[in-house]
Amino acid sequence: MKPLKVALLGCGVVGTQVIRLMHDQAADLAARIGAPLELAGVAVRRLGRKRDVDVDPALFTTDAEALVTRDDVDIVIEVIGGIEPARTLIVSALSRGKSVVTANKALLAEDGATLHEAARKGNGDLYFEASVAGAIPLLRPLRESLAGDHVKRVLGIVNGTTNYILDKMDTTGASFTDALEEAQTLGYAEADPTADVEGFDAAAKAAILAGLAFHSRVTAADVHREGITEITATDVASAKAMGYVIKLLAICARSDDGRSFGVRVHPAMIPRTHPLAGVREAYNAVFVEAESAGQLMFYGKGAGGAPTASAVLGDLVAVARNRLAGTRGPEESTYADLSAHPMGDTVTRCHVALDVADKPGVLARVAELFAKHDVSIQTVRQEGHGDDAQLVIVTHRATDAALSATMEGLRELDIVRAVASVMRVEGDD
Repeated sequence: MKPLKVALLGCGVVGTQVIRLMHDQAADLAARIGAPLELAGVAVRRLGRKRDVDVDPALFTTDAEALVTRDDVDIVIEVIGGIEPARTLIVSALSRGKSVVTANKALLAEDGATLHEAARKGNGDLYFEASVAGAIPLLRPLRESLAGDHVKRVLGIVNGTTNYILDKMDTTGASFTDALEEAQTLGYAEADPTADVEGFDAAAKAAILAGLAFHSRVTAADVHREGITEITATDVASAKAMGYVIKLLAICARSDDGRSFGVRVHPAMIPRTHPLAGVREAYNAVFVEAESAGQLMFYGKGAGGAPTASAVLGDLVAVARNRLAGTRGPEESTYADLSAHPMGDTVTRCHVALDVADKPGVLARVAELFAKHDVSIQTVRQEGHGDDAQLVIVTHRATDAALSATMEGLRELDIVRAVASVMRVEGDD
């Protein structure tokens, strides 16, 4: 049969692996699709750069716009990342009826609406499995396999860099700085790790997950975001002593009345008996809780050239099959049109460590302040004496606004020398 022609935007870590898989598995891919795939061109920033990939040099071009608008191109794969020129190139391709496979989480989270609208008008496919959790098949189960169910919550680890850092802090006692340096040395963290350690990467992924789970339009601006840069070795050791581990979690949850949802990314303590506690190094894992299906867990490599390319190739096969059949995959589903509620309305629990004066009446005054803001205490214990006295408190569930007001009140008490740490607790309810 006539080959389907593929344009590739980007030839970095992921792009080179996409080419390798297309070459090494050409016969299998043709059999699975029903027609062979042919690489029509590869858009790069600079020509002449040495690349570890078996491609005819004549296929490389710096004119990405000309490549994606060629009449003979059927499918465009975008792995350059960022907002521009990726958005313009994807819209150009989709508006001309081409199918697009992308791994661009940042663009999907910021302006996915524009891409989906271009796909609808151009009658092309937009697939993006590789944008979240690398090789883990996660988005298609949410979009297709669970389309007949009611998803209530998505909870998981979606950033391998931060999980590696926190895992090393937990298993070796390393400081945040030392663990980050090790992650950079091994290639798990970028030279500028801001997007990972400040939670931007995970927030973009959480927005995509929430949009699919709740059939609503969600952007990164809807996500409450906190990073891990303030986590200390003392915090990790304290959590460990209590039977907990600290993880950076992405949490998407419907409200009890089903009229809104919350999306948040922040570090949290989870019990060591929880399956997510055993997710080590740079791996990812996500729980999906649905009304009929119950709890489902997805686990695997969340980043890297080969794992991400695997997800890209899966989408490539799907959109190629659709083109041959003259059909399209599912469009964006936003019929529910739910709104994201503010973090202050989110109900959660907290672990609080207070440096306090070691004298009678301290616990009574602290408990009185918690009660004033309708935050009940589940457990409390005192550690140390004299200048080393510390109260460690775990609350019952309360709104984040009430917990924040309580923390502000504690800082004003003359018996509290410092609020040593505040950490949300998840996974044990």
